[in-house]
Amino acid sequence: MKKTKIDHYTDKEALEFHSHNKPGKIEISSSKNMTTKRDLALAYSPGVAAPVRAISENPETAFDYTSKGNLVAVISNGSAILGMGNLGALASKPVMEGKAVLFKRFADIDSIDLEIDSSDTDEIINSIKNFSPSFGGINLEDIAAPDCFVIEEKLKEILDIPVFHDDQHGTAIITTAALINALDISKKSIKKVKIVVNGAGASAMACANLFKKSGVPQNNLIMVDRKGVIFKGRENLNQWKSVHAIETKDRTLLDAIENADVFLGLSAKGALTKAMVKKMAKNPIIFACANPDPEITPEEIEEVRNDAIIATGRSDYPNQVNNLIGFPYIFRGALDVRSKTINEEMKVAAAHAIANLAKEDVPDEVVAAMGGERPHYGKDYIIPSTFDPRLISVIPVAVAKAAIETGVARIKINNFEIYKEQLKQRLDPTVTIMQGVNNYIKKKSKRVVFADGEDENMLKAAIAFKNSKLGIPILIGKNEKIKEQIKKIGYKENFDIEIVNSKDTSKREKYVKYIFKRLQREQGMLERDCDRLIRNDRVIWASCMVACGDADAMVTGNTRRYSSSLEKITRVVDPRPGEIMFGLNLVVNRGKTIFICDTSVIEYPDANQLAEMATSAARVVRLFGIDPKVAFLSHSTFGEPATDRTKRISDAVQILKKKKVDFKFDGEMQPDVALEEIYKELYPFSDIVGNSNVLIMPSQHSAAISYKMIKSMSRAKLIGPLLIGLGLPIEIAPLRTSTSEILNLASIAAYSADVIKYNKN
Repeated sequence: MKKTKIDHYTDKEALEFHSHNKPGKIEISSSKNMTTKRDLALAYSPGVAAPVRAISENPETAFDYTSKGNLVAVISNGSAILGMGNLGALASKPVMEGKAVLFKRFADIDSIDLEIDSSDTDEIINSIKNFSPSFGGINLEDIAAPDCFVIEEKLKEILDIPVFHDDQHGTAIITTAALINALDISKKSIKKVKIVVNGAGASAMACANLFKKSGVPQNNLIMVDRKGVIFKGRENLNQWKSVHAIETKDRTLLDAIENADVFLGLSAKGALTKAMVKKMAKNPIIFACANPDPEITPEEIEEVRNDAIIATGRSDYPNQVNNLIGFPYIFRGALDVRSKTINEEMKVAAAHAIANLAKEDVPDEVVAAMGGERPHYGKDYIIPSTFDPRLISVIPVAVAKAAIETGVARIKINNFEIYKEQLKQRLDPTVTIMQGVNNYIKKKSKRVVFADGEDENMLKAAIAFKNSKLGIPILIGKNEKIKEQIKKIGYKENFDIEIVNSKDTSKREKYVKYIFKRLQREQGMLERDCDRLIRNDRVIWASCMVACGDADAMVTGNTRRYSSSLEKITRVVDPRPGEIMFGLNLVVNRGKTIFICDTSVIEYPDANQLAEMATSAARVVRLFGIDPKVAFLSHSTFGEPATDRTKRISDAVQILKKKKVDFKFDGEMQPDVALEEIYKELYPFSDIVGNSNVLIMPSQHSAAISYKMIKSMSRAKLIGPLLIGLGLPIEIAPLRTSTSEILNLASIAAYSADVIKYNKN
């Protein structure tokens, strides 16, 4: 069983993340144009009167004329914050903002966090009741038991929108899915197994309830709290615990665990011992879900049993029980049918959908998203990965169907196949792409040089690369200055990260000989000139490290112009044989992913270069798990209007046709024709019109202008430019690139080092 350490970040880094640029993690943006006087008149007075009257006459039309139908309130009073306890309503705001971000990231649901400064359940209930008309759903979070039970139950009685306490039900749904599959793998019946639940808080109660709803008999489940087994006749049981009291002679966890088939821990580190594990039945199922440290580690279990199926709440072990698999998609399905509640049938449907997904063969695009390793249904894969892109098109469908079948949906979905496709469009592909890259390189541990190690953003990216276990970073720069910067970021100055000074003598002789061999005839350089070049230029030094096999990949830039970095690198590294060098940028906007080239290398490519660029771009795009559809862009579409400048573009198309390449392409065409489906009717003969994802620009200046305008004026997400066609895995960050952008480039360089065959010295 594989295990890695959990990522670590300093408090200073975390505080800077939450305060950088604009404080917090969420903002409100307009979904309508607000540029003209007419726009304002329609949005507010007098135009707003029309939807006001419509809603007053029929409240259901609020779903049609306002954001209500895709808006969830994330609510807490801060009484049970992430295991830190009762720190108050205001202190819970960063967590609730984070939950709102997760809703948007995973299910495209808009969310607002609301912190209620009260410990009075009636006051909290009334507050939520009074502002609930604004929302399509209520997500309760980090509210201590038993108040969370009282609040949720009462709100479900009085409100006609979904109310969901994720601490309870999210955990219950994922755990039930894991249980269904674990029982299937171990060949055990849900109606016959003996289950021990250690913990009697909100999550444990919800898990026990859903287990029983899924088929576990009442008397087959034993619940244990801090005082021992919850049995009939035990004094001072509250109404929620008494529901799970059974007739039993067991009084302690040690008693209850005898011959148990299933252990579910939602308690504390060390609660389950190896001696207890030995007493369990054959092929035991052990879900040790205490965080951050489980009741027992998988390694400890494996010391005494080799037949156990194990799950934890941690990402560094297989079978992570993670609420992210549940709540975004459950709300997505509920909102899409305007459900009045999230009932037990919807929860069970979600659990079965998750369980069934793990049983399916994993397709190539999911393998790419999960880092290139194809999981197979079995002991180490009983629930899907958090980043499985299929979740968005599976769970909401099951939830929506259950809502319709149980009569709590206000609207019906007539075609679920169309609905599935609509759901897929909501997914943010950049995150899926980079998650796949990062998952892949974590298994390979490449040495990546960060050439501008004294630059703060480059240094932060290198530290993040190390802490995220993406590989081994190497910083180029002065030791004292880098250590000073490390201390400034919030780490100890002796932070364990490799620092190399370009004046270091240990490798200098090797690099001088390498450079001298390359440049002596081409540029007439003497050996002493090469020595000076090596000592005084960090980019040259770092490039030599990769070229001579002392590192696997490299990222540079950020402190100088792109062309200056490229000029230095090409003194050390040649293009890949038979390939053209160019810049490729990845852009994601409103769920659509496109690649733009060339943004940074060739000023005015001829027809042959355009054709070569398209071929190389198609190869690279496939590495990201995307099927390339290439459009050659111009100011004209299929020869109208025809000018001298369009000929080389149409010639490039003809060159590819003769080569009979294995990807779809067409051109020349204007960008809106390439990207917008409305043009398909005008040009039905082309598979690329309205469907392209690789845009070959007619020149570098048009590509760079377009890309930088998108970056500056839109909310699109961007990665790159990626340097394609160079003979080694080296990426260049443009001037003033952010830490996260540099980190992405470093990850892609490490990924390229493994998946592309390079000829190193």
